[in-house]
Amino acid sequence: MSLKTRINDDMKIAMKARETARLGAIRLLMAAMKQKEVDERIELDDAGIIAVIEKMLKQRKDSITQYEAAKRQDLADAEKFEVDVLTAYMPAGLSAEEVVAIVAAAVAESGAKGPADMGKVIAIVKPKVAGRADMGEVSKLVKAKLTGA
Repeated sequence: MSLKTRINDDMKIAMKARETARLGAIRLLMAAMKQKEVDERIELDDAGIIAVIEKMLKQRKDSITQYEAAKRQDLADAEKFEVDVLTAYMPAGLSAEEVVAIVAAAVAESGAKGPADMGKVIAIVKPKVAGRADMGEVSKLVKAKLTGA
């Protein structure tokens, strides 16, 4: 079953169960997917949907930080609920050891010698870990590997 079909089915289930908060989060995701399809005149595949979800998760996490700083726990809790709903559609995450192994293999494959070659390594690593690891952490790992730290 494609990810798009799964999301659509979950939306129908949430409607029938009258889960308004869950339904709202799924509808936001569907709207973001549709917007991307219309803007770029493409049909999103699973990788494209995962990219949309990653973007939405990043936005939600930034909002949570802002709301908690402003002492608005009610809004932060709503965003956390949406993060939980969106995370359910992400592929299983990679362990730290798996990410380290992927980075090491990419450094060897690219022949990278130093920090100037970071872009080459990231270009190899990104498709392998997309949606399954935090790219900020991956970037730190690559940098540490290339600087010898």
